[in-house]
Amino acid sequence: MQEKLSNRINSMATSQTLAMAAKARELKAEGKDIIGLSLGEPDFNTPDFIKEAAITAINENYNSYTPVDGYVELKDAIINKFKRDNNLTYDRSQIVVSTGAKQSLANVAMVILNPGDEVLLPCPYWVSYAEIVKLAEGVPVEVPTSVETDFKITPEQLEAAITPKTKMIWYSSPCNPSGMVYSKKELRALADVLKKYPDIIIVSDEIYEHINFVGDHASMAEFEDMYDRTVTVNGVSKAFAMTGWRIGYIGAPTYIARACNKMQGQITSGANCIAQRAVITALEAPVSKISHMIDTFKNRRKLIIDLMNEIDGFVTTEPEGAFYVFPNVSSFFGKTIKGHKILNATDFSLFLLEEANVATVTGDAFGNPECIRISYAASEDQITEAMKRIKKALS
Repeated sequence: MQEKLSNRINSMATSQTLAMAAKARELKAEGKDIIGLSLGEPDFNTPDFIKEAAITAINENYNSYTPVDGYVELKDAIINKFKRDNNLTYDRSQIVVSTGAKQSLANVAMVILNPGDEVLLPCPYWVSYAEIVKLAEGVPVEVPTSVETDFKITPEQLEAAITPKTKMIWYSSPCNPSGMVYSKKELRALADVLKKYPDIIIVSDEIYEHINFVGDHASMAEFEDMYDRTVTVNGVSKAFAMTGWRIGYIGAPTYIARACNKMQGQITSGANCIAQRAVITALEAPVSKISHMIDTFKNRRKLIIDLMNEIDGFVTTEPEGAFYVFPNVSSFFGKTIKGHKILNATDFSLFLLEEANVATVTGDAFGNPECIRISYAASEDQITEAMKRIKKALS
């Protein structure tokens, strides 16, 4: 029956993070003790003050369709957040609230790309970038990096990757999956290249902004010569432990924001009314309200790095943000371990699932075939046990 489906869906890859999580759930249902370190989801509950705002909204009978681009009160909260945290000045016409940051990204791709337009993706990149670009009939162009360069592209690499067909560059900082963070100086060096190509649009995915262990967060749109061509994508899923609430947003040039509003009006219309009211409260709160979660992630980062350093064959950098490590595991390629032939990162990730009962994600999904992604959005006990199992499976 596959031939009855569209070429569009038949050519689309399945999200590897969701696929691995589904496989882990299947094994758990069979009675196996699986430790899931594959999903990018905080293991905290949504803070009570946010939940209380949602309950209030329900009691106040928020139940109707919302404006396509978001409640005015939420847009104002986003504007104030951008000014407070990022020194970015937007007005209401530049803000669009969507059903998660993933929809925000899809909107941007659909309203900007024409068939054959190229989008530069510094590797590793978030698993859905390439498929979203292809769905919009664009061409993802991978720009490789490595563990030796902290998974950051250089200005020289950026310049070499640009062609007459380059329409956009997408990146995340803090990065999913590597955890690296671009400093303001590093972004300025990339901006100095991009200013020579004024038609290229920048998409800066800042969903992990507050989970940052190295200091101030930098945004590409802070630079005056980049502001009018940068789309800043953010949301509440990660820092506020609100993955299931599904609220993301953009700050963008007005013409892009209006186009996204038009696109969204024909796809989903406005985002969930109760979630939007809760997010107003989340964004108006001081960042100190969520600092306990960030401190916990920092402690877990130290734990997992220390334990990983005890495993021969893993090569990793210390992530500067988010809640992932992205070790290079290519030293295991070509080996047979406990009857498993390891040819690539996908084989290695499946080996860990089957032999160590630990779910990770292959780096192939992120544009880096030598690495795997391990989430440390899990308890210290789970992290310790997972690393113990991995070390034993590889011994």
